[in-house]
Amino acid sequence: MATDLTMAILERGMLHAENSYFIPNIRIIGNAWKTNLPSNVAFRGFGQPQGMAVIEEAIEAIACYLGKEPLDIRRINYYDTKSRNIAPYGAEVKQNHLLRIEGEILKSSNYLKRKAEIDAFNANSKHIKRGISLTPVKFGISFTTSFLNQAGALIHIYADGSVQVNHGGIEMGQGLNTKMIQVAAAELGVNIDRIKLTPTNTSKVPNTSATAASSGSDLNGMAIKNAVGQLKERLLPVAAQILAEEFETKVDAKNVIIENDYVFDQSKPKITLPFETIASKAYLFQTHLSAAGYYRTPDIWFDRAKGVGKPFHYYTYGMAVSEVEVDTLEGRVKLLRARIIEDAGETINEQLDIGQVIGGFVQGLGWVTTEDIKWNEKGRILNASPDTYKIPTINDIPVDFEVKLLEKAPNDNTIRRSKAVGEPPFPLALSAFYAIKYAIASLADHKVEPKLNIPATNEEIVLSIRDLEKRMK
Repeated sequence: MATDLTMAILERGMLHAENSYFIPNIRIIGNAWKTNLPSNVAFRGFGQPQGMAVIEEAIEAIACYLGKEPLDIRRINYYDTKSRNIAPYGAEVKQNHLLRIEGEILKSSNYLKRKAEIDAFNANSKHIKRGISLTPVKFGISFTTSFLNQAGALIHIYADGSVQVNHGGIEMGQGLNTKMIQVAAAELGVNIDRIKLTPTNTSKVPNTSATAASSGSDLNGMAIKNAVGQLKERLLPVAAQILAEEFETKVDAKNVIIENDYVFDQSKPKITLPFETIASKAYLFQTHLSAAGYYRTPDIWFDRAKGVGKPFHYYTYGMAVSEVEVDTLEGRVKLLRARIIEDAGETINEQLDIGQVIGGFVQGLGWVTTEDIKWNEKGRILNASPDTYKIPTINDIPVDFEVKLLEKAPNDNTIRRSKAVGEPPFPLALSAFYAIKYAIASLADHKVEPKLNIPATNEEIVLSIRDLEKRMK
C-alpha cells in the first residue's frame, strides 16, 4: 500500500494558492475528503499546480467579466519588491523577478503581435480556432515538513589526488550526480576528471531525506560544500608547509588556494604544485583526508495551527507563453508554439536545467490536456496502461519551442548561487490550457467564459463548446 500523502499535498496546494499575486484580503481553507476511490500519491509539483490553477481560473474569470486582457489582470496583481511582497502565511517574497521575466517573454514571444494575428485568424476561420496565453509561476522551494530539509555527504581525497564523493541524493535521470560532481570539483578547485561519485549508500551517508521537493541539488550540494570546507581547513595549512619546504620560502596558509588542479600561494603565483603532489605529501604528513559533510536549511519554520511561518528557503519564478490550435468539431488540440523563461539562479549546468524545464512543461501538458483517469462502477481503473492512459509523446511537443534561463539572477545562500528547477516548470503548462480556453472563447467573441475542466481532453473540449453555444442563445 502506498503512503497516503493527501494532507501534505493539500498543504502545498494551499501554500501556493495565490501563485504570483499579492492578495491582501485572502483566506485559504483546505479540506480533504474520503471518497469511494483510492487516494492518489504524489506527482511532480506535489499539489502546487492544483493550487495555482485555482487562482489562475479566477484571473481568467475576472478578465472575461470585465472584458479585459487576462495579462492585464495578472500584471496589476503581481507581487512587487516593496510593500506588496508578503505571502498569505506571513513570509516575505524575496528576489522577485516577475516583471523582469514578463518583459523578456513578451518580447521573445512577440506576444502582442501574435495575439493580434490569432484574433485575425479566428475572425476568418469557422471551425479551426487558435488561442494564446501567458501564465506565471512562483514556486516555493523546501520540504514543508521541516526536518526533511537536511542532507549529508562523505568525501575522501586519496594520495594519488583522486577524490571520491558520496551523497544522500538519488539519481533518477534528472542529472543530480552530474551536478554534484561539478559542485565538488568547483568547491575543491580541481578538474571534474578527478571526481569519482559512488552510488548512494546509507552505510556511507545515513538518514537520507527523500530526493524530492526540487531540493536534491540544494541539500546535497551544500552538504558536499561543507565536507570540502572541512578538508580544505586541514589541507591548506599542510599545503603551505609543503610549498614552503619545496621552494625554500615562507608561505602563509591564508594565501594558499586550490584552483585548476594546482595548489599555490596567491601572493607568489610561481610557488605552485599540482594537486596530486600536495595530496600525496599531505598523506605522508599524516593529514586526515576524509570528511563527512552535513547541511540543514536555515530559518525554515511553519506553525500549522496558526497558518503562519517561513516554509520555504526561497522562491523561483518563471513564465510561459503557449499558442494552440483547436479543431472545434472534434476537440483536437495542437500546440503550435511555446516560449518559457525560467529563473534558475546561477545555473550549475545550463543544459541539464533546460532539459528539466522542457520535461516538466511537457509532463504538465499531459496533466492539462490528456491524462484523464477513468473508473468503472466498481472502482476499477479502466485506463491503467500507456495505450489507454494518454501521456504526452514527441508529437505533442511544439516544433517552435524555446526555453531560456533568466540571466544575471544569482540566488544568495544556496549552492553555487543556483535555484531548483525540477518542479517549477510543470505548472507553466497551464498556459496551454488557458490558450485552449481562449480559442474556445473566440466562438463567443470572448464575451462568455467557457467552462472547461482539467484535463482538456477532446471530449471535454467538445462538451465545453456545446455548453458555450447553449449559453450564447
